[in-house]
Amino acid sequence: MPSTLDRQALLDTYLRVETPEGIDLLLRPAGLVPRALAFAIDLAIRAAILLALFITLGLLGKFGMGLATLLLFLVQWWYMVLFEVLNQGRTPGKSWLGLRVVHDDGTPVGWSSSLTRNLLRFVDMLPFGYFLGALSCLGHPAFKRLGDLAAGTLVVYQEKSMARPPLPEAEPAPTPLALTLDEQRALIGFAERHGSLSAERRLELASILAAPLGTTEEHAETKIHGIARSLVGAP
Repeated sequence: MPSTLDRQALLDTYLRVETPEGIDLLLRPAGLVPRALAFAIDLAIRAAILLALFITLGLLGKFGMGLATLLLFLVQWWYMVLFEVLNQGRTPGKSWLGLRVVHDDGTPVGWSSSLTRNLLRFVDMLPFGYFLGALSCLGHPAFKRLGDLAAGTLVVYQEKSMARPPLPEAEPAPTPLALTLDEQRALIGFAERHGSLSAERRLELASILAAPLGTTEEHAETKIHGIARSLVGAP
């Protein structure tokens, strides 16, 4: 049964992962709409490439058409893989929408993972028009289609380089109970995102933790800010 802090994490749209090097990354999974738009852009680019190839190679007769058929397979199945692996997880469509493919731990996608997620597109397309893929995206908390589930990959928004947000002013307070590392990160993350959340949303999230932290719902937010400042050693 998930803990109180685990339930809070389910309300967030960000994923905090730790790379094999021990570096914390904050990833924001991309939903169905931007992914569909990126795929549509890549589909249009592939169609333009194939049209140019067929027109050019059609001048060579049967040999040209046979070569065009081979190139059709290569463009259709290797376009996505080559861009994802050689361009840091970004096809032209994904770059246009500010997206990229990564492993579940935030590391760059590799050949085997990219091949797996793209070869399984035919499953996501069943029974028609990406029905299973869209259904999987809508039902998964990280918006994964079936190919992503099999390959252990995520489509996320490209992280932007920015300074760590300041913590709200509060009197540092000790934690009234033992917290795991993930729970400490959750509290600090809540405090850091103070400015991006509405007062109603902050109250909703903080009130979940009122009882475990030994305070009232009205004072839970201030309590969390104090604990966060204590955890990071802020004066």
